[in-house]
Amino acid sequence: MGNQQTTFSQDQLDRYQFGRINIISYTSQDCTYFTASEILRLHKKFRQLSPELVPTDMTGNECMDVLLPASLVEGMPELKDNPFADRIVQVFSDGTSLVNFENFLCMFSAFSEQAPCEVKAFYAFRIYDADEDQFLNENDLVWTLQRLTGGHLNKEEIDLVVKKVLEEAEMDDDARISFMEFEHVIYRSPDFLSTFHIRI
Repeated sequence: MGNQQTTFSQDQLDRYQFGRINIISYTSQDCTYFTASEILRLHKKFRQLSPELVPTDMTGNECMDVLLPASLVEGMPELKDNPFADRIVQVFSDGTSLVNFENFLCMFSAFSEQAPCEVKAFYAFRIYDADEDQFLNENDLVWTLQRLTGGHLNKEEIDLVVKKVLEEAEMDDDARISFMEFEHVIYRSPDFLSTFHIRI
């Protein structure tokens, strides 16, 4: 795998390790919760997606500009069976369909065991907000249910679930769920932290 100095500079590792990566989001957030060895393991995973494009030595600035097609990331064993794989990659690549190492690192960090609930809630909300209007409206909920159930619910069943979700989650009778309302529901869900997780 190489040592830390030949894969990344110490400055790069410090920046990744201590959470000073900013990504494009509704509000910029720090997003890495990894140790140096975990960062190196993730680089190895990233490189395995396309060894001909991703160099072993990432210390040069031009190396950080290496972009992989979203389809390669979506096809990883960790994501390929996730019904939201394409949307997850879209959120973390800022919709460009191209993923650099920092996007990749931020994605795994948000899904890590170390990421706090508020970070996980932030990204879960973004993933489910398919139309990116900063609310979960009826269309987003229908889309989410269809993804979660593999299209096995009929329209009446979907309508009933959407109605129940809105009744449970939204507090101001505007027929859509804000991030604050979503967060309120998430914090009452004991399974959320364990389900919003990808092992590295």
